[in-house]
Amino acid sequence: MIGVAVGAGNIWRFSRIVAQNGGGSFMIPWVIFLFIWSIPLIIAEIAMGKFTRKAPIGAIALVGGKRFGWMGAFIATVSTGILFYYSVVVGWGFSYFFYSISGHISPTTSYVTLWNNYSHSFLPLIAHIFSIGVGCLVVYKGIVHGIEKSNRFLMPALLVMIIVIAIRAVTLPGAWGGIEFLFTPHLEDLLNYRVWIAALTQNAWDTGAGWGLLLVYAGYAKQKESITINGCLTAFSNNAVSLLMGVIIFSTVFALDGVGALIEGAGSTNTGLTFIYLPRLFGELPGGPFVSNLFASLFFLAFSFAALSSMISMVQLTSQTLQELGLSHKTAILVTGLLAILVGGFAAINSFFFENQDWVWSIGLVVSGLFIACAIIRYGVDRYRKTVVNTSPQDFKLGKGYNFIIRVLIPVQAVVLIGWYFIQSGSLDPNGWNPLRVYSIGTILMQWGVPIVVFLLCNRWLVKRSLKG
Repeated sequence: MIGVAVGAGNIWRFSRIVAQNGGGSFMIPWVIFLFIWSIPLIIAEIAMGKFTRKAPIGAIALVGGKRFGWMGAFIATVSTGILFYYSVVVGWGFSYFFYSISGHISPTTSYVTLWNNYSHSFLPLIAHIFSIGVGCLVVYKGIVHGIEKSNRFLMPALLVMIIVIAIRAVTLPGAWGGIEFLFTPHLEDLLNYRVWIAALTQNAWDTGAGWGLLLVYAGYAKQKESITINGCLTAFSNNAVSLLMGVIIFSTVFALDGVGALIEGAGSTNTGLTFIYLPRLFGELPGGPFVSNLFASLFFLAFSFAALSSMISMVQLTSQTLQELGLSHKTAILVTGLLAILVGGFAAINSFFFENQDWVWSIGLVVSGLFIACAIIRYGVDRYRKTVVNTSPQDFKLGKGYNFIIRVLIPVQAVVLIGWYFIQSGSLDPNGWNPLRVYSIGTILMQWGVPIVVFLLCNRWLVKRSLKG
């Protein structure tokens, strides 16, 4: 489960989202949403997966009722939409691993130039296809023995390397400015709706809450496995890695280039922030080029596998959903891989398409979390807590406060924040309803609306096939 949660969202996405949203100001809602959004939903998903042993369509239909299977289809669509561009990030990791072992990571390298040349070539497309191929192959062979065993080594190895480079980052001259930026809030930023919606979506993106991934993986768990303890450990472990990566990135940026580079310079708010500054940090390690290349190689290899383990769970969710709809195991994986190569290919070669997909489907995670809460409300929140969540004999038992979070806080957060975003964006941006803009209400409504209408029309068929499959 930690392998699902810890991945590119912590190492690549967290730092750039913090940079875009005021540093320390972002951290306040980010911590709040961890407790009133992510942890409750993670627990709900794990419990639902153990209870139903189904992919999202069947799980939502069994818990919320057959009329609401379309909500499960939307949850699966959101995670699949993220899969299509997430594989591109996995490919970046593998590419930089090969850069490292081939000697491209050195004190004389211009990492801004390296990133720009790489991102504007066809190499990301090749790496994307390679990543999808590896992910589909692992799911085809079986995820339990392969991923579970590899994560037992890769996750601790990644954590050890992160701690080592964090120690080096905070000891760079001028690094403290980055730490202050990360943890010093500016209260006026807390009135900005974008900071709050970004904090909620990043929390969901980071922890895996609302994706349906933990729901699918929990279907493999034994009944005696804990729900609340595993859910809390997954969330806290994940966010600890995000904080460490934030300290590393911001300490390095401030020490090497100052605040201007973070706010306005190359990589400041684009997708290359991690890939521009981490290699520069490796060059600051004592021991010369050999140590620099060694740490860069090990780190980007561990990053690639951490991101790959998360991506594999997305492949598993999509292919399992298709299997429950009637496709064979092999065909479902083949269809998933081909779709990912096709749609993700646009994200690999077009940064605007990549950013658009990241924006649309990351906010979609808020709706997915709302749909999970709605299914539980239909089932009966107190009944769900007593008969589905509090079932493991040695687990920490949740009290009635959990009922309030699921029944009231989750829906209120989702409706208020999405409504706030739509109202503010629609009134402030004259082109906010243009569906062809990267960041607009129009593009969100179009890409959400089309599948929702289709799923509503096909709900009976979807539920019937899923429960039978």
